[in-house]
Amino acid sequence: MKITRICLLETNHNEEIGHLNELMRTWCSALRFSFNRLLEGENFGDVIKIVQQKFRLNKRYAEDAVLQAQAVFTSQKELLPIRLEGVQAKIQKTVRKMEDYQTGKKRPKKVPIDTCLVGLQARLDKLQEKESVLLKHDEQGTIPTVIFGGKKNFYHRLKNQISSKEWKELRANTLYSRGDRSKKGNLNTRIVWDEAENQFYLEVANPLLKKEEAKNSPRLRFQVYIPDKYFAEIIQIVLPNVVGTTPKGKDIEEFQVYSIEIKRKGKKYYVHLTYDLKTFGSELTWSEKITSDRMAGIDVNIDRIAVTILTKEGRFLESKTFYCHEMEYVKRNRRTNIAGETAKEVISYLLQWNVGAFVLEDLKFKQDQDTNKRFNRLVHSFAKNKMQKALISRGLKYGFKIKKVNPAYTSVIGRFKYSKMYGLSVHEAASFVIGRRGLGFEEKIPKELIHQLRSLVKPMLIQILGSMEESEKQSTHGKQRRKWIAILLKNIEDFKNNHSWKLWNVIHKTFLVKNQELQLKEV
Repeated sequence: MKITRICLLETNHNEEIGHLNELMRTWCSALRFSFNRLLEGENFGDVIKIVQQKFRLNKRYAEDAVLQAQAVFTSQKELLPIRLEGVQAKIQKTVRKMEDYQTGKKRPKKVPIDTCLVGLQARLDKLQEKESVLLKHDEQGTIPTVIFGGKKNFYHRLKNQISSKEWKELRANTLYSRGDRSKKGNLNTRIVWDEAENQFYLEVANPLLKKEEAKNSPRLRFQVYIPDKYFAEIIQIVLPNVVGTTPKGKDIEEFQVYSIEIKRKGKKYYVHLTYDLKTFGSELTWSEKITSDRMAGIDVNIDRIAVTILTKEGRFLESKTFYCHEMEYVKRNRRTNIAGETAKEVISYLLQWNVGAFVLEDLKFKQDQDTNKRFNRLVHSFAKNKMQKALISRGLKYGFKIKKVNPAYTSVIGRFKYSKMYGLSVHEAASFVIGRRGLGFEEKIPKELIHQLRSLVKPMLIQILGSMEESEKQSTHGKQRRKWIAILLKNIEDFKNNHSWKLWNVIHKTFLVKNQELQLKEV
């Protein structure tokens, strides 16, 4: 399992920092140059040779720049369909919202309806323009414009909110070097131990200072601070292991592979150390069965994690919620720290219960709520699923079997089937359903709910269809509503022939639970 640890460089009293800045500027220029050449369709190998000669970098630095450029190009290609799908979903929701205001189904709370419609029309025009651009890229096999240094910073520069010098520094703040087992772990950037000073140093090869007659590039040297909690772990990676001796009695050393990325933020320089961490757990596929006597279902939310312990037969044992409200509003570094600390608490709780496996939802957040700023912000901050990644990383480290399941209707099933039965919150009940789904159980619909659907919901839906005015029937919204209600009625009638999720969908749309009592919802 790949893992990244962040260390800090001491640069306050180091005269070589100017050379490091120049090397970072050159490497970032090589990265942008490589990206543009790959965009033009040039051969990968040819670009490496051009970069090596043009920017006076050694072969490894040149390869790293071209590989990073290729990774950016590939990721943008993969993201294009997702971005297009998100924009199209936003267009549909904006059109639906406009129809709701025009037909009088909804009314704006803060502004006149005319102002609201003008704003929605402007948003719709902007989204449709964006859709046409993305469709054109999709048809031609190209990618949208990539801005090195950040789109937000680029617009700040256009508005003169940051200086030209600051913009250039933002575009020249990175240096990356791949690991190599045969080159003492890493050829260009290497962490070494100084026995005389009892201190770790980062050595950075600088080909820009290399003299013509010299064989190797001179090395810049910086003191590096390693966090105490990762100190023992990183020592095992950067220091060699003696695996034998030569006939002359010299030690044979074996090195671990690690990659290093130096990033400058303000006046601080951070070392991102990436390496393979040995794990004792494993991730299970959908078809693989959980064999441990006790397991857990985990419902991950933006502000809390609900955990339910259950037996391998699917019986409930205990449930607990871990709160992390700060995840909603803190900055990225703090958010990462909270995710790690919360994951530590959860795994510790599972170890106390002697749990051997846990089940998570296979979450895929989409930013299609164009008019919901809070949801977009939360989804954006949660896009890389920090909490799930922290749980998986720590779980694998401690030997857990981990399985991901489809999250469809877990909260609905938990709310209507198990919340009252076990006295659980919605999230705890959902985590119980997630655990049972990981064990392969299919949740049957209680007879009481089926009876309520037939005796209450069905007559209500028929009455709604019969009471619709002619003007509403002819409107686009009215036609869609009639079609949707007809689907609900059909799902109630044919529930024995369909997947149970169709009926759970009807329950979700027509019922709500208030004070543990079932009530009809306005359709």
